[in-house]
Amino acid sequence: MRLIFAGTPEFAAQALRAIVAAGHQVPLVLTQPDRAAGRGMKLRPSPVKIVAQAIGSEVFQPASLKGETAQERIRQATAEAMVVAAYGLILPQAVLDVPTLGCINIHASLLPRWRGAAPIQRAILAGDAETGISIMQMDAGLDSGPILRSEAVTITDDDTAASLHDRLAALGARLVVETLARLPLDGQLQSADGVSYAKKIDKAEAILDWRQPAAQLARQVRAFDPFPGAICSIGGHVLKVWRARAVAGGVAGVPGVVLAADREGINVACSEGVLCILEVQKAGGRRLSVADFLAGAALAPGTECACLADC
Repeated sequence: MRLIFAGTPEFAAQALRAIVAAGHQVPLVLTQPDRAAGRGMKLRPSPVKIVAQAIGSEVFQPASLKGETAQERIRQATAEAMVVAAYGLILPQAVLDVPTLGCINIHASLLPRWRGAAPIQRAILAGDAETGISIMQMDAGLDSGPILRSEAVTITDDDTAASLHDRLAALGARLVVETLARLPLDGQLQSADGVSYAKKIDKAEAILDWRQPAAQLARQVRAFDPFPGAICSIGGHVLKVWRARAVAGGVAGVPGVVLAADREGINVACSEGVLCILEVQKAGGRRLSVADFLAGAALAPGTECACLADC
């Protein structure tokens, strides 16, 4: 098929690679404008742009798709369908109507649960047992179109947003290729029941609030790895917490007080249970096991963790 592809991060880049490998033509690729990143704040292309340039596709990086100039560029590609994955711009109806077979979206949840920007993190935060990929025929709503194909994956107790992202990206790439081979398809309308929205992650959400149950804080740590990283203050050290687990039947204590600190972990009392911190990072440093961190930072039981949240 002759396709337009629209996407920005690695999740989308993996799908683009699979589509090209399956033999489809992709004359036009839409992606977000280059962004400043890194210590030097140099402009960096998106993962999708890097793939598009490697395969020889024309790259188009508009700030919006509402204008006639952008829409005409899309029309000139004369595509049978457009595949969209984590693109970052809203497609107006005029764009949705351009391809003969419409626009198809790869979404990282089992719709209608977790429509919106951060479905992977929200599924982990909510303690969902499973999530998946939905291949959807796009309409003017927010992730509300008919489902063409879906497949579930289990969320394990040690899944982070990074590990779950990688599994879903691979699944999305496979499912979109299988879906394209079967177009046109009749989609299944989404149920009005079970609709939930995955709002964009706010950095303020990453602060560990010891007044929450330990199980919730452990999910928070996993959901915010690799971005923005769960954060807390212990013994005067502001730390990012990269690995932690809720201790079953942990000894109760005053929320935010260190109960034990040794090479096995830093145990902090929560409103319910105990959070055992296993891997941390100081500002400007690298990730450290708790054993390595404590080798250079003494931490006694009874130490109070400063409340960074709005207490």
